[in-house]
Amino acid sequence: MKSTKTFSISFLPRKSKADPKLGIIYARISINNTRVEYSIKRKVPFETWDQKRGRCTAQDQHSKFINQYLAQVNSEIFEAYDQLRKEGVIITADSIKARWLGEDSKGHSLLEVVEYHYKIAVTTIKVGTLKNYRTTEKYIKLFLNEELKVDDIYLKQLRYSFITKFENFLRLHRPLDHQRKMENNTVMKHLQRFRKIISLAVRLEWIERDPFANYKTKYIRNERVYLRQEELDAIERKVFSIDRLGYVRDLFVFSCYTGLSYIDAISLRMDQVVLGIDGSKWIFTSRQKTGNVVKIPLLEKAEMLIIKYKDSPKSIYNGTVFPKISNQKLNTYLKEIADVCGIRKNISFHIARHTFATTITLTNGVPLATVSKLLGHSKIASTQIYAKVIESKLSEDMADLRMKLDENTRKEKGQKDTKIINVS
Repeated sequence: MKSTKTFSISFLPRKSKADPKLGIIYARISINNTRVEYSIKRKVPFETWDQKRGRCTAQDQHSKFINQYLAQVNSEIFEAYDQLRKEGVIITADSIKARWLGEDSKGHSLLEVVEYHYKIAVTTIKVGTLKNYRTTEKYIKLFLNEELKVDDIYLKQLRYSFITKFENFLRLHRPLDHQRKMENNTVMKHLQRFRKIISLAVRLEWIERDPFANYKTKYIRNERVYLRQEELDAIERKVFSIDRLGYVRDLFVFSCYTGLSYIDAISLRMDQVVLGIDGSKWIFTSRQKTGNVVKIPLLEKAEMLIIKYKDSPKSIYNGTVFPKISNQKLNTYLKEIADVCGIRKNISFHIARHTFATTITLTNGVPLATVSKLLGHSKIASTQIYAKVIESKLSEDMADLRMKLDENTRKEKGQKDTKIINVS
């Protein structure tokens, strides 16, 4: 850590109520525009005090004793500051004073609880989520080093202002591997994970108060991107001369007709493909993200893809229906596929799940409650998001409504015409 240049120690007498001629000596600690004073419990006559030097000018034994004690205090305070500096924590006048007086039980640090959380998370959190936590931890360390110029801080030093500064850092940070800054929801996700880490510290009683107590994450609800039927057809019909693109297309299409996420699709085993209640093939599995049981009747196109890859040497070796491929590579190749097929959307594998919810099921009249079960959602509210984005379905529903209203209008007009004829 870089040394702080604004650190200083000074001594000054304050008037004593008992004797106006005597001053009680205070040690003033100043650093980075913060300062604190503390009485060292020694008195000195004002007439013998040199304000500039901060020492007694008299040569009597008492004055010599006072000067020696001031030198000792000065040395102790500087040593306290040096300890904090070497520990790489945020240094304030209060923290120096607390260290000098021995009042700061060092306590637990921020990075200590970060690592403790990781050790626990390894046994309880899925690999993908764990990877996201590691990314958040990387940004916490980057913030400490680049913005606060420290390696770590004590948990008791965390304030609401730390969180808002960290949020601002994330919003302005531009990663070296690409030019785009983080979007709002990405920033909120990092803060949500950071909050869970600090909540662990609160439960462990490593920190007395939660700095997130008054902080609220603010997500922007984005419209779900999905493929329309003609876009999905274009991908299905495309013939690829490169095997890897053909395989990625097939895996993506499989998810479009089953709604399985990447991790659930790539981990699917043949023993999870069973005969359902109707005698046809179903997928019986559990979502790795939530643990919710999912039962999906296989549509013909999805079943054909299972048959195509189940005997692949790579599938057999891994004990899965489909050969393994990383999500990162998958998304990279999908962008190539979209470009070749003339699709001007930012395609990722998760869009297949959105496509299943919208184009394949809801648009074709599958009830919302059924779609919710197929997707493995815990709450139907999660599925309703998809229902809101299907413009074509809305258009069809409105067309049906217009027909009904027009029919009612014609009936009412016919009844009026009949009454007029009867009167005449």
